[in-house]
Amino acid sequence: MQRESHLKNAALMARRAAAIPRGVGQSHHIFIDKAENAEVWDVEGRRYIDFAGGIAVLNTGHRNIAVIEAVKAQLDRYTHTCFQVLAYEPYVELAERINAKAPGDFAKKTLFLTTGAEAVENAIKIARAHTGRSGVIAFTGGYHGRTLLTLGMTGKVAPYKLGFGPFPAEVFHARFPSALHGVSVDEAIASVEQIFKNDIEASRVAAIILEPVQGEGGFNVAPPELMQRLRALCDQHGILLICDEVQTGAGRTGTWFACEQSGIAPDLITMAKSMAGGFPISAVVGRAEVMDAPGAGGLGGTYAGSPLACAAALAVLDEFEKHDLLQRSRDVGQRITNSLQHLSKRHNCIAEVRGLGAMVAMELCQNGDPHQPDAELTKALAEEATKRGLIILTCGTYGNVVRILVPLTASDALIDEGLEVIAASLDALKATA
Repeated sequence: MQRESHLKNAALMARRAAAIPRGVGQSHHIFIDKAENAEVWDVEGRRYIDFAGGIAVLNTGHRNIAVIEAVKAQLDRYTHTCFQVLAYEPYVELAERINAKAPGDFAKKTLFLTTGAEAVENAIKIARAHTGRSGVIAFTGGYHGRTLLTLGMTGKVAPYKLGFGPFPAEVFHARFPSALHGVSVDEAIASVEQIFKNDIEASRVAAIILEPVQGEGGFNVAPPELMQRLRALCDQHGILLICDEVQTGAGRTGTWFACEQSGIAPDLITMAKSMAGGFPISAVVGRAEVMDAPGAGGLGGTYAGSPLACAAALAVLDEFEKHDLLQRSRDVGQRITNSLQHLSKRHNCIAEVRGLGAMVAMELCQNGDPHQPDAELTKALAEEATKRGLIILTCGTYGNVVRILVPLTASDALIDEGLEVIAASLDALKATA
């Protein structure tokens, strides 16, 4: 009985507070005991539908059988050598397969690392080495990581940048377009041009980086026109275009890389999260001549491209091909979008339903006015959904966006069950407002 009491959520939360710094946030006061595909059970035995997916990490679901078996087989051979000391074939095979998937009619190479921030930081290193330039242009609302350089590029202060400055120099922010909030593609491009006039000349800019769909920023989709005009602008000035696909990559948006849907080929792409089904790995893939710019020893990391993670990532690629998960992503996204749009017809607090593929969100506002963000309602909705057995996440510059990142392997019935919880939760909250 004493041991069981220590497994309760409240007791574990108390131990967590005593042992772990407050800076490590937690969306839900729940400790997980087990998980399967798109469902989790906490230490008190309660079952939840998982619409968070470990923040876009579990496109192939919790404990995907093929991924688990691949990692088990790798465990029986070797677990670590450091690729820069003793190489192994899974790293090379994975690089070959990622190179083949990246857009662009040119030779490509891929570097593996461990985290998304590490991939983004190395992409900037590579861009600077190739161009001999230092400047970086990112976008408002973008999120690129928690290291000092990636925080400098992140376009959101709270909670990520509070108290951590100063940040690296020569990082500038352009406006990200949003039809809902009155920012056009023309205005976004004009803001880049303004940076060239006010802050740094184009000839000293190494890279422009953006997310094809902003993650933490609220699932704002970059219009294809923006991507195409940025490509042209970069070509004009000898600047590299980097697509940060840490959250969008690995099939979440209906293509392996979201940038494929814009019709352009970036010079560099970063990815991480879902590429290995929950095992830590990240990547930078790009033009071979650009990737080769740093000298030998300039790239790498002790755990970078772990054998276990490479084996998992290869299994994820196989699962996408075997089960046509790219089409599944498009189907799941349409199912979620249709449901949320139907819900918006009876709740004017839903300012917009948006996304790409199975990366779908709804933005909440007050009084039907998209310029009055309702963070309080958004937080309450997430809490009410949790009480009803559904895990969802919030995001957005003003904390007023609900995002859905359910595993693509979830059944239609389970997805519908989760969507019904969202609807019932919002109905209940508005009824008592």
